[in-house]
Amino acid sequence: MSQTSNQQETTSSSAAAAQSGVSGKPSKGTESRLEHFPNAFFAMVMGLAGFTLATERLEKSLGMEHSNSLFLLTFTGVIFAVLLGIYLLKAIRYPAAIAWEWHHPVRMCFFPAASIGLILMGTALGPFSHTFSLGFWAIGSALHLFGTLAVLSTWIGHRNFELMHLNPAWFIPVVGNILVPIAGSRLGYTEISWFFFAIGILFWVVLLTLVFNRLVFHNPMAERLLPTLMILIAPPAVGFISFVTMTGGIDPFSRILYYTGVFFFLIILLQVPKLCRIPFAMSWWAYSFPLAALTISTLLYAEKIQSGFHEKIGHGLFVLLVLVIIGLLIRTMKAVLGGQICQPE
Repeated sequence: MSQTSNQQETTSSSAAAAQSGVSGKPSKGTESRLEHFPNAFFAMVMGLAGFTLATERLEKSLGMEHSNSLFLLTFTGVIFAVLLGIYLLKAIRYPAAIAWEWHHPVRMCFFPAASIGLILMGTALGPFSHTFSLGFWAIGSALHLFGTLAVLSTWIGHRNFELMHLNPAWFIPVVGNILVPIAGSRLGYTEISWFFFAIGILFWVVLLTLVFNRLVFHNPMAERLLPTLMILIAPPAVGFISFVTMTGGIDPFSRILYYTGVFFFLIILLQVPKLCRIPFAMSWWAYSFPLAALTISTLLYAEKIQSGFHEKIGHGLFVLLVLVIIGLLIRTMKAVLGGQICQPE
C-alpha cells in the first residue's frame, strides 16, 4: 500500500510525468543541473534587451551615438545564444523535464519569454540594420503568436489550475503581444501591429482583473513569486510606447496608459522592504524589464510633451535601472557558481 501511495504522489507532482509515463522527479543519483535548468532564465534576456532599448532611448535624447547600446545588444545576443543552446541541450537529453515545465502553472508562462527576447532584440537592431531588425522581429512575432495560442489553449482546456497558481507572470504569454508594434509600425507593418496590440491590451485588462482578485481576496503569493509583482508595471508602460509609436503623438488614452504604469511603480515602491528580504531566485529578473519599460516610456513622454521634469525623472529611472541590472548580474553569477539555482523544485 505504501509503495502505491508513493507512486501516486510522484505522479501528481508532475503533469508531464502523468502524460509521458515517466516520473517528473529524477531518482537519487541521476539528478542533473541541466535537467533542472529553468526556462525562467529567458527573463534575463528580456531584462538585458530592455536595458539595451532604454540605453538607445537615452542616447537619442542626449544626441549621442549608439555605441553603448550596440555593446549591450551584442552582449544580450551572446547571452541569448548561450541560454538557448543550453535549453536545447536540455530538450534533447531531458524531454520529460521540458514537458513538466510546460504543464507547470507558473513555468509555462516563461516559454514565450524567449520569443519576446527575439522581438526586443529585433527592435533594438533598428538603428543598426533594417534587415536583421526585420528578421528578428518577424521570427519573434510569429513564435510569440504561436506561443500565445498554445498557452491560451492550455488555459482553456486545462482543469487542474487553481487560483493560487495565478500571478503576474501570467501576463508574459499574452500581454507580451503589446511589444510587437514598437518595431512593427516602424518597419511598415501597420495592420499586423494593431492586431498584436489589440490582443495584448484586451488580455491585459482581463488578467489584471483576475490577478487583483487573487491578490486581494485570497492567500498571499509564495514568497519567491513576489518579485513578479513588478510585472504589473510593464503592460501599461509598453502599451504607451506601442500606442505612441503607432499614432505618432500623445492623446488622453496614451496618458492613461503612461500614468497607470507610474502608479503601479509607486505601489511596488511600498513593497520594497518586503521584497528585499526575499532570497535570490531567477524571479528577481522580473525587476529588470518592467523598470526598463517605465524608463523608456518616461523618456518618450518627456520628448513628446517637451517636459524637462519628465526627462529628469527618466534619467533617474535609468540610473536605477543600471544599478538593478548590475546587481542582478552579480547575484545571478554568484548563484550559478554556488549551485543555488538549477536545483529540483
